[in-house]
Amino acid sequence: MRKEPGGAAAAPARVLVVDQDPLVRRVVRDALTGSGISVVAEAGDGAEAILLAARHRPDVVLMDIVLPAFDGPITIRRIIAATPLVRVIVFTAAKDTDVGVTALQAGASGYVTKDVDLSTLPRVIRAVASGEAAVSRGFVSVLIDRLRAAPEGNVGLRPVRSPLTPREWEVLDLLSSGLTTEEVTDTLVLSSETVRSHVQRAMRKLDVHSRQDAIDAVRKLRGSAATGVSDAYSAVAA
Repeated sequence: MRKEPGGAAAAPARVLVVDQDPLVRRVVRDALTGSGISVVAEAGDGAEAILLAARHRPDVVLMDIVLPAFDGPITIRRIIAATPLVRVIVFTAAKDTDVGVTALQAGASGYVTKDVDLSTLPRVIRAVASGEAAVSRGFVSVLIDRLRAAPEGNVGLRPVRSPLTPREWEVLDLLSSGLTTEEVTDTLVLSSETVRSHVQRAMRKLDVHSRQDAIDAVRKLRGSAATGVSDAYSAVAA
C-alpha cells in the first residue's frame, strides 16, 4: 500500500502490463498481485497499450521496449500525451544503453532489465507511482557519462518532475536547438497554430512572458536535472 500525506493508507498502485509474450505477462502479473499491486489490464502490442492506458488510466505502465504495432518510444510518447499523469517503466531484456536513454528521452520514468529479481518489481512500481524515477545502479553511471558528453545547454534532458507535458518539452527542445516555428511544425508534423498553443501553455506553466524566457526557463530546468541526476534516479537493482 502507498501512503498518503499524514500516513493514511492509499489504494494499491494500479498497473498496466505490456509485453508481447503472454508468459511474461502472466509471470509479472503473478509477482505483482502477490505483493498487493493491482494489475488493471494487459496488452500485447503498442497500439493496444495506448488504448488500454487511456481507458484504465493506471498509475504505472510496465512495458517492454520491443513491441509490435508501435515501437516502444512511440508507444511511450502516445501514452503520456493522452494520459499525462500515467508513469511508464520500461521492463525489457534489451541491455543496449542507447535503448535505455531513448526510453527516458521519450518520457519513461524508469528503465529496468528483465534479469532483475522479480521481488523488487513491486517496490520499483510503488516508487515510480509516488513520483520517483527508477533505473539500475549501472545505468546511473551511463546517464552521468551521457550528461558529461551532452551538448551545451543539455538539450533533450528533462527533469523527472516537470509541469510541462512531453509534447511541450518536444516543442521547446526544438526551439532551444535553434529551429524556427515553421521547422518545428515540419519536424513534429503539427500545424503552426498547434505549436504556438503548446508554447503559450508552456509559458503559462513556467510563469514567463516570452518565448525566449520559456527557452531560458527550460534550460535552467535541464541544468538542475543534470546536477542532480544521481539523486533523481533510485537505484533499484544491482
